[in-house]
Amino acid sequence: MSRLTHVHSPAGVAPGTGYSHVVWGTGRFVAVSGQCAFDADGGIVGVGDAGAQARQVFENLRRCLAEAGATFGDVVKLTYFVTDVAHLPAVRVARDEVIDTERPPASSAVQVAALFRPELLVEIEAFAIVGEDA
Repeated sequence: MSRLTHVHSPAGVAPGTGYSHVVWGTGRFVAVSGQCAFDADGGIVGVGDAGAQARQVFENLRRCLAEAGATFGDVVKLTYFVTDVAHLPAVRVARDEVIDTERPPASSAVQVAALFRPELLVEIEAFAIVGEDA
């Protein structure tokens, strides 16, 4: 794992809940495209269930990160796209199952009018920094 620094509350900035305001490190940069709740065959997992979709999305992110030799411990930024902010509590539960809640990545959450398929409720992208030897 790369050496990462997490700052939850920079001077003069209100602390975040479940995310770090700033994360930096050294190593190889990894960008993972936005992932949706598709299984390995392209079927949608959890139609109508934001929690089930979020768990599948994080599993897809895990697999993508692994291809680059990364884990969730290497993630420096997550961006959440949800069709309704009411889905965020379910997304946070799924997130907390995979990240170190003491050293969470920086994060942004955006409510969008729609994703590219009407059944999709959540899309998440990730940026990570891994050690050069990974």
